Amino acid sequence: MTAPKVPEVVLSSSSGQRKMPVIGLGTAPGSISKGTTKDAVLEAIKQGYRHFDAAAAYGVEQSVGEAISEALKLGLISSRDELFVTSKLWVTDNHPELIVPALKKSLRTLQLEYLDLILIHWPITTKPGEVKYPIEVSEIVEFDMKGVWTSLEECQKLGLTKAIGASNFSIKKLEKLLSFATIPPAVNQVEVNLGWQQQKLRAFCKEKGIIVTAFSPLRKGASKGANLVMDNDILKELADAHGKTIAQICLRWLYEQGLTFVVKSYDKERMNQNLQIFDWSLTEDDYKKISEIHQERLIKGLTKPLLDDLWDKE
Repeated sequence: MTAPKVPEVVLSSSSGQRKMPVIGLGTAPGSISKGTTKDAVLEAIKQGYRHFDAAAAYGVEQSVGEAISEALKLGLISSRDELFVTSKLWVTDNHPELIVPALKKSLRTLQLEYLDLILIHWPITTKPGEVKYPIEVSEIVEFDMKGVWTSLEECQKLGLTKAIGASNFSIKKLEKLLSFATIPPAVNQVEVNLGWQQQKLRAFCKEKGIIVTAFSPLRKGASKGANLVMDNDILKELADAHGKTIAQICLRWLYEQGLTFVVKSYDKERMNQNLQIFDWSLTEDDYKKISEIHQERLIKGLTKPLLDDLWDKE
């Protein structure tokens, strides 16, 4: 089967108007992953994926880098420039003076000369140190958003990254960021799925020219109770009606909303299925049913105890 052509979006504030494929492979560690990240990224490249989403905190940057290096050796891609690679800065590095060194460290680990996109992983700062999860609230210090963003702008000017953005930012936090940014965020990566549709935030980002990338697009997290999406009777019905999988219904909905998304599957067949969403459509009736799905945030935060103001009651 020939790899489908994956549509792209242009990141408006990126250098050289960088294009981002709408679907990416997520590499966040999960307890159910079969196989290694390196093998998964290599397989994804073979199948036609060109967008890979990593983070310093995931501990996968080395594996992603090794897979890219191998793909070049095998001739699966002719140049690194064919790929779109995102990484994220962890909360321990959310200090103005640590941003450039942290990004340079990520580039060394990935064996890359530049990133396509670097994100502030969470709008929180902790004392410098190692990655811990969950974060004890006592570790949190004041987040100097302006200082951190200025350092990220410097990273883009230095050519270390083609674009800069945010992750897990509320409307209120984006408004603050936009009030002083000279390079606005190209992307806000947040939880969006059929069980948490985020209409207000998406409308705000669209108005401001910020691309939304959805994480947890299939609402994974078996440890957090029933999956409001994959175990949903309405979606099972829609999948049967279209002769598609529930995952394909979910991803097609995101695509029709004008969103980009990173989906985590290291399973060969599911990886392939997740690419088969571009040549059919949902109906008005499907949309009506989808609008009735119960809404509840899956990812509540990363601290213990949870912070009251992380999402600004949005």
